[in-house]
Amino acid sequence: MHTSSIDSPPRPENRSAARFAGTLTLCSALLLILVAVRWSPLISVDGDIAGTTHRWAVDEPVLTQACRILTDWVWDPWTMRVLCAAVVVWLVVRMAARWTALWLALAVALGTLLQQGIKAAVDRPRPVWPDPVDSAHYSAFPSGHAMTATVVCGLLLWLLHRHGVDRAVWRTALAVAAVSVVGVGLTRIWLGVHWPSDVVGGWLLGTTVVALAVWAHRRWQPSAGSRLTDLPSRRDAAS
Repeated sequence: MHTSSIDSPPRPENRSAARFAGTLTLCSALLLILVAVRWSPLISVDGDIAGTTHRWAVDEPVLTQACRILTDWVWDPWTMRVLCAAVVVWLVVRMAARWTALWLALAVALGTLLQQGIKAAVDRPRPVWPDPVDSAHYSAFPSGHAMTATVVCGLLLWLLHRHGVDRAVWRTALAVAAVSVVGVGLTRIWLGVHWPSDVVGGWLLGTTVVALAVWAHRRWQPSAGSRLTDLPSRRDAAS
């Protein structure tokens, strides 16, 4: 009698992904609660860091303008979503990987919905300065720039690792992703449009979405014979 992959015992990597996702979820929830209740030590640290970086931003207009270009164009959430859309099209057209293309699109879309839902629920005010160097709208927590960059870069890195790429390509992609995720968070703080905990929250929630998405892909990827079956990963192909 044939047993489906859903009924078979979970693989060790699936259990590890589930535990990692659970830990990240707890950390994200804890930070969200501390922000929502305006925990005094957190608010104090946020204010001290934001005040210091804002003074630096006012005193360094050239660096501040560079941060605005990076955050508004290179690392903007819509830039990240366009990159994701391009990869989705490539997966369908060039790789015939319809399941992974659908998974990637849904993961990014659900990440965006989660981000906007938390923003609406927490409704945290953004920093206000007498001499602002930039402006932003809607609620502050979590940082949409930080969360979107984390989700998109994290998912694309996992796809590269899963399908196998040259070591030089992998290292380059890893470096670009790390610089993008860290860089966009720092620019949001530097420009005075987010509190530091907004950015940390975006990183945590984004990583949580990636971990959950990876677990879901491993858990529910269609078996051989399905119309949505993907190309095998490098490890699967070698087995």
